[in-house]
Formats: sequence, structure tokens, C-alpha cells
Amino acid sequence: MDDPFQMQPELRYGAPPCDEILTGRFFTIGYSWYFRQAKWTLEIINRNDHLLTEVERKDHFRADTRVPKRFRAGLGAYKRSGFDRGHLVASANQDVREIQNSETFLLSNMSPQKPNFNRKIWRELEAAIRDLNDHEEILETYVLTAPVFYFEQVVKTIGDQKDDYGISVPIPHAFIKSVLTEDIRGKLSLWTFEMENKQLDGKLSDYLVKTYDAEQIVGGRFWDRISGGDLHKQKGRKNRMWKLGSKKKPKKKLTS
Repeated sequence: MDDPFQMQPELRYGAPPCDEILTGRFFTIGYSWYFRQAKWTLEIINRNDHLLTEVERKDHFRADTRVPKRFRAGLGAYKRSGFDRGHLVASANQDVREIQNSETFLLSNMSPQKPNFNRKIWRELEAAIRDLNDHEEILETYVLTAPVFYFEQVVKTIGDQKDDYGISVPIPHAFIKSVLTEDIRGKLSLWTFEMENKQLDGKLSDYLVKTYDAEQIVGGRFWDRISGGDLHKQKGRKNRMWKLGSKKKPKKKLTS
């Protein structure tokens, strides 16, 4: 069996098209050779959190050797660029095992992000999704993240002048996160956010969009393995920001 959609739990509900699927140990990247970065990433937040306690952030930034050099970013592309190596799958979402956290620092999981975006509202959104996942009624939280480029705007790039292949990495105009939860009753709930790659001062709820609109921007269907009728209403509206009670999942202890 070599079909990633049969092997990777995070792909059970589908994913948009891409040039190449890079299956990780704990999340999957849909890679774009043209843009030298992910077209999308898909994860289940800490799906093995019952196994071990959390580990420290590793900061093991490195190129992804599964991608040929002429189609991938290196560390030099970001050096003195003025842009952060912005995580698509957040480090803190994958902190149960050391190798799990380390894998989030592959540059295939990075996009150029403005520092005042990456370190502020983007981080706030990531933390809010983890808080959602921590509530007792939520069994699993799936997160699809995608850099987006607006056709009507100029695309700027960063790059390493010393690189033998002259690799340049396009800077996304914005990012989309689509969050799908499954609760203890089997109910699926969906929220999709679109945020421009710049300092944003609004509330998280200000950036909720219709999932159907986000699909058009990214160029592919989200969660396409769920029957269309079951998500049609949710995809066609801006769902309200989640509001959950204070009851959270108890910390799980290791057993012998």
C-alpha cells in the first residue's frame, strides 16, 4: 500500500491537489515546486498526546532533502531578508516527541512571513486552535494551512544570491487556515480564516471567511472526502468563532 490517503490519518478527510505529497511522521505537506514551498500542510494536533509528555521546541531549521535542490529553499534564502521562517504546521502543535517537533522545522514547512504577522496574530490563532483542541468534547482537530497569492498583486521574492541554482522564494500575500473538529458525538465543525501577511490588529473572528471562497483562492477543495452535503452549509457561511466551556481534557499519565 503506497497511497498516502490510506496511510496518513490526517488525510482521512481529503486534501487539495499539489505537485508532490511529502508524508511526514506526524503531518503531511502538499508541496509546490513552482513556489518552492508548501501549497498546503495538513495535521492532526498532537494526535499521540497520550503517549509521552511534551518536549521543548527544537529549532532544528533545515532544508528538506526530499525536495531537489533547484526546487527548495535553503537557510540562506531567509538570511537578512527581513522575513521570518514562518511555520505552517506550528511547532507547539507537535510537541509530544522530539522527532515530531524537529520535523516541523523543515523548510518545506516554512513560508516567508512578516515578523509582525508571524509573532503576533498568527501565533494568537495557533494558540486559539490548541485551546479548542484541549476541550474535553473535542476528539480530534484537523488543521489545513495554505499560503496564498493574489493574482492582482505583484509577487515579491526572497533568495540567496550565493545559491548555485539562483533559487528565489515567493512571498505569500496571505495565509489560510481551515480548522475541522470532530467531537464526542461525531459532529464535524468547520472554521476557515484568511489573513494577509502583514501586521493585523483585528480580532481573530474578523478574519473568518467562507470555506468555499478560500477553496477558490487556494485552487482546490478542502475536506473533499466528506460528502458535500454534510459540509455544504458550513462551507457556505462564515461560521462564528468557537465558544466552549472551561472544561478541558485531563492530563494523561503514562501507564506501565
